Amino acid sequence: MAFVCELCEKKHQSGHNVSHANNKTKRVFSPNLQTVRAVVNGTHKRIRVCTRCLRSGRVQKAV
Repeated sequence: MAFVCELCEKKHQSGHNVSHANNKTKRVFSPNLQTVRAVVNGTHKRIRVCTRCLRSGRVQKAV
């Protein structure tokens, strides 16, 4: 899994860049992933988590 949140499985979405002349080109919207040292099943592990999961408290950070 490349650029995916390990908790909610949020991944990139595709869309368009839209110019002033209304030309459309493909682009990718990536989630804001952070590498966090968290407690997973009683052990400390580095996981990639989106900021929404961090903010909502779905991650228990390792001390």
